[in-house]
Amino acid sequence: MSNLSNNYIAGDWVKGASSISNINPSNTNDVIGEFAQASNSQLEDALNSAQVAQRQWAATGLEQRQAVLMKIGEEMMARSAELGELLSREEGKPVAEGKGEVYRAGQFFTYYAAEVLRQGGDTADSVRPNIEIDVRREPMGTVAIISPWNFPTATASWKIAPALAFGNAVIWKPANLTPASAVALTEIISKQDIPKGLFNLVMGSGSSIGQSLAESPKVHAISFTGSYDVGRQIAGAAAKNLTKFQLELGSKNPLVVMDDADMDVAVAAATGGAFGSTGQKCTASSRLVVHASIHDEFVERMSQSTSALKVGDALQEGTQIGPAASQQQLDSNLKYMALAKEEGCEVVCGGNKLELDNPGFYMQPALLIGGNNSMRVNREELFAPMACVIKVADYEEALSVANDTEFGLVSGIITQSLSRASHFRRNAESGCVMVNLPTAGTDYHVPFGGRKNSSFGPREQGTYAKELYTQVKTSYISSGNP
Repeated sequence: MSNLSNNYIAGDWVKGASSISNINPSNTNDVIGEFAQASNSQLEDALNSAQVAQRQWAATGLEQRQAVLMKIGEEMMARSAELGELLSREEGKPVAEGKGEVYRAGQFFTYYAAEVLRQGGDTADSVRPNIEIDVRREPMGTVAIISPWNFPTATASWKIAPALAFGNAVIWKPANLTPASAVALTEIISKQDIPKGLFNLVMGSGSSIGQSLAESPKVHAISFTGSYDVGRQIAGAAAKNLTKFQLELGSKNPLVVMDDADMDVAVAAATGGAFGSTGQKCTASSRLVVHASIHDEFVERMSQSTSALKVGDALQEGTQIGPAASQQQLDSNLKYMALAKEEGCEVVCGGNKLELDNPGFYMQPALLIGGNNSMRVNREELFAPMACVIKVADYEEALSVANDTEFGLVSGIITQSLSRASHFRRNAESGCVMVNLPTAGTDYHVPFGGRKNSSFGPREQGTYAKELYTQVKTSYISSGNP
């Protein structure tokens, strides 16, 4: 990879005002590289160039735009092993997950390449004679994309791909924890036949570059994925300019396990949902709401499953749980473990910091019991390999506990009852519902998003993405009298 230390602004790789070191969380002796931090004046250069390039891109033929997105996606899929290893090296998720993430990210681009050609609109007759009405969607203009570190390539791609597909320019500020993956994706995009300045990589801190993007009147739409607190700051800044924005924020996802559950399905779904990606995902099921009659059996089986998970270097074969992404994240995890004990939870297994061959941010996945919904560990998003079992007496209590949260991204139920599954699907207060599946894992061609404090604004993914990245124009055409 070239240009590791540079931003990509106005069609050129440019040095930053300063740089940060990118550290491998699996081995803190491994410095992946030094990465540029942009200045606010460089951000202004990106914004100015984007305005010019966007008009050129919007006027570009559909087949050319389709071909650009297809080439990006195809290269990402072809290089998923290489780029997935890089992703895992800097973020810490097991390399199989890293490779899968890059491949899926490529699929977002090929999906939206097809959407470029799906340019249907609406027509209508006016209530007045000899007037026809045409309704169509046009690009927003310049889109700011602020993406997180936990899915550095996939989340960015499901924002960038529709933004470009629908004719917009992009200013991308990735998370500072995962700059190498951002540079890798940018290098692929930079090779395409696009106007200079259409796509810009502007790395920097959220308090500087991120805030400036949110405040800029030159930005016409913002897509942000991150914490609830930061999302509120972005919303406040964007609202001053009436900038359109979309927020994907925190979560506290429940997985309900009923007394008629297939125990093999339940344990597999709970283990994968709670501990996949080291628990560092917004769709993780950190609350396991379990019927009292099967509670003990479930806990015993979950303890065995959790204890068997192999913690190790993300790049080592057989690793199932990688390190926390940073020292700050590991410290947060351990604080929540201490808090859980203070609040009265019993630790069934795990929760300890691990010292392995290489220095890294390792922690055993933890299973807790004795929890209830009043505890902070069951109210706040942890982003940790921690799951707490909450015992309930019946389905009605399970549904109540599942919905008793300020968040509403994903909820799930494990049951063999069609009536319970249907009732839960209709009454769960979440944007996504999983039946006999882990809470984690979504498709790219259908909408993704939550309710309550988990999301704000239009849904992401699928055809619903056009709600953020386009604006509607209604035209009236008089044909005159025949």
